[in-house]
Amino acid sequence: MKKLFSIFFIALFAFVSAQDNDSKETANRFFYELTFKPKKDSAKLEKVLTVLDIVKDRSVYRDYTVIGQDSIIKVQVEAMQKSGVFKDLSKTIRMPKFSEKIVKYYPDMKVQYVERIASGFTPMGIAYNETIKFDWKISNEKEKIGPYNAQKATADFGGRKWTAWFSTDLPFQDGPYKFSGLPGLIVKIEDDGKNYSWTLQGNKKVQNWEELSYSEKISNMSLKVTDMPREKFEKTFSDFKKDPFATARPMMTQEIMSKTIPGMDGTIGDMMKKQEKMYKDFFNANDNPIELTSPSTDKKKK
Repeated sequence: MKKLFSIFFIALFAFVSAQDNDSKETANRFFYELTFKPKKDSAKLEKVLTVLDIVKDRSVYRDYTVIGQDSIIKVQVEAMQKSGVFKDLSKTIRMPKFSEKIVKYYPDMKVQYVERIASGFTPMGIAYNETIKFDWKISNEKEKIGPYNAQKATADFGGRKWTAWFSTDLPFQDGPYKFSGLPGLIVKIEDDGKNYSWTLQGNKKVQNWEELSYSEKISNMSLKVTDMPREKFEKTFSDFKKDPFATARPMMTQEIMSKTIPGMDGTIGDMMKKQEKMYKDFFNANDNPIELTSPSTDKKKK
């Protein structure tokens, strides 16, 4: 849950210097508008901008919300560093809709699905790995999707039936989320119930691309993750969602909880309660996952 932690750990580590990164990679960044239904029993739709960054050996897919605010965060954090006075950035920074990061490693397209949990007050990355063989049925049907000449393909994945439109105008056999394996970039994909629909909105080159955003770096995050089987990952992340501060709470004495931070309304204890509510609201906002089934749930059904 990289993006969500960016907000909370900025508050705790705002005065930690960001580490320099000598990355000189150039990324092809593809912007996808994701229209989705967060609640199973509601017809209400929401939208969020997501990005697929493609570099030489991999692609990285994630919610763009926090990345897009990096320059704002940088200005505010540098002002805090200069003044020595903390500011609650959650009042000005928009929260993401999705917390996962999905990395596909070329050429075998191994998928790494990453979320963030906490180990005390240190963000910790957990991940599971899988290699997905999509059984695409490519149709002769063609259509113009935006400026791109696209062709239709269908496949079942995660308990849903998907229709994708791919374009050989774009020489990447990739797509948003975990989707890949077509002879061109996926420019549009949606399930038959229109619970999730991604449409390519544009692209640009990103010079000196770095996988970590500014907010992630100053929040003591790293690219290091703990890999685990998917079933263990799902249980670990489920436990975290139920009690996000389970590992931090024993470290918080009454004395610490009652302290105030200059520039913040209330005590550290008040801030923790507010952040705990923020986490739970975030997790409870979506009960309609992209994947209705996983290999672990499929095993249980057998």
